[in-house]
Order: sequence, then C-alpha cells, then structure tokens
Amino acid sequence: MSQESTPPRAPIPAYLPNALTVLRLVLVPVFLVLLFVAPSDLGWRLGATVAFGVAILTDFFDGRLARKHNLVSNFGKIWDPIADKALTGAAFIGLSILGELPWWITILILVREWGITWMRVLMLKYEVMAAAAGGKLKTVLQSFALLLFLPGLVHLPVFGQWLAWLMMGAAFVLTVVTGGMYVLDAWKLRAKALKALEADRGSAS
Repeated sequence: MSQESTPPRAPIPAYLPNALTVLRLVLVPVFLVLLFVAPSDLGWRLGATVAFGVAILTDFFDGRLARKHNLVSNFGKIWDPIADKALTGAAFIGLSILGELPWWITILILVREWGITWMRVLMLKYEVMAAAAGGKLKTVLQSFALLLFLPGLVHLPVFGQWLAWLMMGAAFVLTVVTGGMYVLDAWKLRAKALKALEADRGSAS
C-alpha cells in the first residue's frame, strides 16, 4: 500500500519581503500620530507601542523570508535599512521631543545610524558590507529599549524603569562601538579594493 506523497509547499509571493518593508515605512507615521495624540494617556501610548512592535516584527521577518526563499532584491537592499532607521529614528526623536529621553543620546545614535547607512551605500562600489553580529545585537537592544520607553516610564514600576534605562544604556554603548567597527571595516575593504584595482592595472600595462 503506497503512501500519498505530501504536496509541495507553495512558495511565498515574490513581493512579500518588499511588501513587509513598505508596511514598516507606512507604520512610521501611524506610530508617530499615536505617540503624540495624547502623550500622557496610557491607552494611546500603548497603541503607539503596539504599532512600533508590529513594525519591528516586519523587520524580523522580511530579511529572513528574502534569504530563505532567494528573494533578495535591490529594492530590499536599499529600502530595508532605510525603513529600519526611519522607524527607530522616529521613536528616538519622539521620545526626546516629549522630554523622556535626553537629546544627546538621540543625536549621537542617529548620527551613527544614518552615517553608517550612508557609508554602506557608498561602499557598494567596492563591496557589499553585510550586517555584522554586533550590529544585529545593537538593533535588538535598541528595539527592546524603545519598547520599554514607549508606554511611558511613569507608567512602569521602579524595576521596569531601571530595566528600561539599563537596556537603553547597553544599546547606546553597542551602537557607538559597532559604528566604529563598521568604519574600520569600510576602511579595510576600500584599501583592499583599491590595491586590487592597482594590481589589475599593473598587470594590464
């Protein structure tokens, strides 16, 4: 007696990873509206936190789906990090506008985030700079820290407030450290690429 073969799993739509990236971008203004409608109201703050959390989940899934199903696209390479920085940047700036996070923390983090993103774009002419393990951990710490801050620290117990600041401190330190590591890696990659180019020119002459 033969067993019926299991039908092959249907592939996911090719547009799904990019659609999740676009959804994350769309959720940025939604999140900001929820955050600023009534900043002192716990209900609205929780709504903003949920919107941010959903957007973060799209970041978790889109890249993994693209790599697993071989759907990596130029659109995703460019817009996925932009969507990430737009979301976390909106959260950091929003919290600073509300006076709940010092501006110097927000400014230093944003300078690092957008500076490294722009640097990675410029480095495409030499080599694609893949996200390092430290960079991924930095993103996780930033996300958890923001999720703790967004409901409003005044609504958290003392332990929750301490945990939020501990996570934010760790995220800040790792953000700065990994930024320096990316700059060093970019310098080495550029030097290597220029050296190879000079060698090619020398062999061709």
